Amino acid sequence: MEAVGGLLTGFGIILTLDNLFVCFLGSMIGTLVGVLPGVGPLAALALLLPITFTMTPVGGMVMLASIFYGAMYGGSTTSILLNIPGEAASVVTCLDGHQMAKQGRAGAALAIAAIGSFVAGTLGVIVMTFFAPTIATVAIRFGPPENFALMVLGIVCTLFMITGSPVKGALMVALGFLAAAVGIDVVNGRERFTFGSVDLSAGIELLAVVIGLFGVTEVLNNVERVVKSTLVAERIRGLWPTSADWRASWRPMLRGSALGFLLGLVPGGGPVTASFMSYALEKRLSAHPDGFGKGAIEGVAGPESANNAAVAGSIIPVLSLGIPSNAVTALLLGALVIHGVQPGPLFIAQRPDLFWGIVASMYVGNVLLLLLNLPLVGLWVQFLRIPYRVLFPIVLLLSIVGVYSANKNVFDLWVMLGFGVAGYVLLKLKYDLAPFVIAFVLAPLLEQSLRQSLAMSPDGAMIFVQRPGTALMLVSSAILVALMVRRRPKGGSR
Repeated sequence: MEAVGGLLTGFGIILTLDNLFVCFLGSMIGTLVGVLPGVGPLAALALLLPITFTMTPVGGMVMLASIFYGAMYGGSTTSILLNIPGEAASVVTCLDGHQMAKQGRAGAALAIAAIGSFVAGTLGVIVMTFFAPTIATVAIRFGPPENFALMVLGIVCTLFMITGSPVKGALMVALGFLAAAVGIDVVNGRERFTFGSVDLSAGIELLAVVIGLFGVTEVLNNVERVVKSTLVAERIRGLWPTSADWRASWRPMLRGSALGFLLGLVPGGGPVTASFMSYALEKRLSAHPDGFGKGAIEGVAGPESANNAAVAGSIIPVLSLGIPSNAVTALLLGALVIHGVQPGPLFIAQRPDLFWGIVASMYVGNVLLLLLNLPLVGLWVQFLRIPYRVLFPIVLLLSIVGVYSANKNVFDLWVMLGFGVAGYVLLKLKYDLAPFVIAFVLAPLLEQSLRQSLAMSPDGAMIFVQRPGTALMLVSSAILVALMVRRRPKGGSR
């Protein structure tokens, strides 16, 4: 009943004119971000983060969360009509969604995608309502050693889940730790890696890093290739699915919701992993697997449900433990820190207004997104006519204004540009940027937990062995590292 009381409090917070408008605006922007190819949720969150500085913490976090799950809804529109994923989690939707559109069934594909997203998002938030406070109750008993071990486990799980080379992933984690170490040591007040620079003594600004990596890098990556695409349907007809579509879709929706939520909880998982695994599961369970890739509606219902349920699942570790499971939630965690909110096990107890306000906004946002994505689908189709040569100067302008407005510091612009170029080069070399961001955000918290643990221990590092929970998490991390080494392909890690 405590969860129900908290949720009612959350609705009382979110159902005000200001917060409802922020939720609607975030949902609208998120849908637009998903619809427009080349502008993903990470870039949008990074670009719009400075706007939230003028809002209350509740309003700012509600807007960012709305953009996150709104992009999951909107990404299907581009995938189905253009065969170009609006964001990474909608790649799988191209396979069958676009084939349905070519067969004249674009309306049914868009409707199933929107309804599946709504069902999965709502179910995910319901589970989140009761699950997150339970995790937080257990986590409150954690001390610095347990927090350190939990963060180590989260980073190792991130490396374990990435599809690329674990060696490259480990290198990106190391670079994230190195970048986070620049500045003043919070314990002894000494400068680290500043090379005598006054600008570096304040550390590397998170906002400049994420806008560089996911704003500037995306622009450089997209202007390199000229994507020529044909809009399959300019007017959408037959939007409501048939009874046969419903019979084929309801089971994939439920399976995708469950699978997506569970994968969202796992560090390194999230919407992209969930959508791919849901598609593979539906193809394996189907009585007609040959139909997949040729317009099977199950190939739209399952992945679209999975990626939306994964959003709710991935937000739980951030709000209840202070551990991000992917790059987007790492950015949300950074936004909490920028707003002066200390993430971690005490977050729900200390800021119940913020936690329950975010949860309630996800219920409201799912309803708003269903209304935005079904009746207004014709409007989103018109946005697909905007060429990227018009979009990328706007993205760059927003990047510059957003970074400069945060601290009024020109040095941050050079940091943004440097990380933008570095991110572009790293993508070309097939390095995953997500481990870097997660490590950069977690490094200060991990270092603080480690040094607190060593300070409170009379036996030094033995404290990590003497406490059962800490030892279990560190052993689990070691097992995952051993599995990564064992599965490394012969002939190197390239």
